[in-house]
Amino acid sequence: MPSHDRPIFALFLRFLATILFSVMLLLVKLTGERGIALSETLFWRQAVPTVLIFGWLATRGELGRLRTQRPWIHARRALIGGTGMFLTLGVVRLLPLAEATVLGFTTPMFAVILAAVLLKEQVGVWRWMAVTVGLLGVLVIAGPDTTNLPLSGVAVGIGAALMVALVTIQVRDLSRTEEPVTVVFYFSAFSAPVLGLFLLTTGVSHDLVGWLMLGGIGITGLCAQIAMTSSLRYGSVSSVIVVDYVQLAWATFWGWLIFNHLPPASTWIGAPIIIGASLLIIWRERMLGKARADELKA
Repeated sequence: MPSHDRPIFALFLRFLATILFSVMLLLVKLTGERGIALSETLFWRQAVPTVLIFGWLATRGELGRLRTQRPWIHARRALIGGTGMFLTLGVVRLLPLAEATVLGFTTPMFAVILAAVLLKEQVGVWRWMAVTVGLLGVLVIAGPDTTNLPLSGVAVGIGAALMVALVTIQVRDLSRTEEPVTVVFYFSAFSAPVLGLFLLTTGVSHDLVGWLMLGGIGITGLCAQIAMTSSLRYGSVSSVIVVDYVQLAWATFWGWLIFNHLPPASTWIGAPIIIGASLLIIWRERMLGKARADELKA
């Protein structure tokens, strides 16, 4: 299925995704404080999109849009994405929202490492330098005092960024042949039944507020995922990923408004280091992409 390059629309979709994703993470943290198990939160995060997408397409007589020639690729994406989602939502319960969000910005660094290790790509000094600087930024945020920022939470945050780097490659590949709604549906449909097994041990007894939070996680997660996947369909990774850094502002705002938490000095120092390193990687990737395109034209 052909892809149409619409960079402004892609940036808008990515910006919308940052808002929705920040609200979803806020609800995840709030459900944690209400004692709702993470596995149950993950189940509703996946089950709600599965039902809503299937029902929406069924009422429109468009279930044929779910046909795919790549079921195993979707299954692999679900495995990687499910692991990444477990870590991404888990770190929110271990760390403050702003710090958890900043650690997610290390994704471009892991993308470079994965490209070198898995794809055997030649990585130059600029990108390796950016990776090194970015990881130093993580050390600054972690700091010597682990009271407010436990190392276990930092490790989970870094693991989440690694898995997101893998997911980004998968989604970009699937977006070349599949609609965003198809990609999102199979991610949820493959993982929801597995997560549903955990309900046997966690139970599903909640008050109205708890149910509204779980439903909100599913709905905001669905909309954020469609917007993010669509942004990769209408624009390149290097052009839209810069907008993701807006999410730090949302996370800081929610942390201050709901939890009366403002990041310490170490976060304000480390965050620009990580963001700067990530932007350098993105810029370098874009320059290399242009150079390869020029070589093909010559």
